[in-house]
Amino acid sequence: MLDKTDLHARLEAPVMKDYGVYLAVDRLLDCQKPLATLATPDELQFQIVHQVEELWMKLAAFTLGEIDGLLAEGQIMRALTLFGRVHMLLRMMTEQLALIETMSPYDYQAIRLQLGNGSGQESPGFQLLLTLPAPLWDRYRALYLEPTGRTLADVYDTGYVHDTAYMVAEALIEFDELFQKFRAHHIYLVHRSIGMGSKAISGRAVELLDAGARHRFFPELWAVRAAMTDRWGAEYGVKRPSIRHGDAGHGSGI
Repeated sequence: MLDKTDLHARLEAPVMKDYGVYLAVDRLLDCQKPLATLATPDELQFQIVHQVEELWMKLAAFTLGEIDGLLAEGQIMRALTLFGRVHMLLRMMTEQLALIETMSPYDYQAIRLQLGNGSGQESPGFQLLLTLPAPLWDRYRALYLEPTGRTLADVYDTGYVHDTAYMVAEALIEFDELFQKFRAHHIYLVHRSIGMGSKAISGRAVELLDAGARHRFFPELWAVRAAMTDRWGAEYGVKRPSIRHGDAGHGSGI
């Protein structure tokens, strides 16, 4: 059988060799509340998951800064590789939220009392990431659109050649999509943990969550797809002949 007292002592006083010293493991493990003061055993998981999220967001923000510099230097392939890294980070951020779903609403209420008036909307990493897409879009326009008068319709449709202008645009919209999926998953997590209809959480925090779910970082990249479909639809019609023999053609036209 495990001696819980001994286990907790070893968790809070790790043996530090070179590897641990390099990673500052002692300081890292000291970032959580002392085990003896946890409101519920699930509070350790709650803190660690959200602290790890902050670390991933720190890496994502740092990497986006590197990407901007690489784009400016014309190192497009390296920039696209780093975009892939950011996309992977966003996927991990979303997937690891599932850990919180192993916690009961009852236990979360005990943790929530420790938060004061805080909410995930106040996350430093999250707030920082919200500021970065706009300058990245300025960089894209300065590189691929403004110098030649090219438009997104040229990049995606009338002048489509699957060039670097297209590839970088797709990397941007994938970032946008993955970030919005992270936001959506977080909203469902709130639903599952405490319920969005609760009077106790109504107000600004809920409004921000709902507004965020509808936000797009790069609306032009989403709009160009609708414009393309409208143009094509004007050529072949909204409803097309059925591919089934003898069918006059029914359906949505999607």
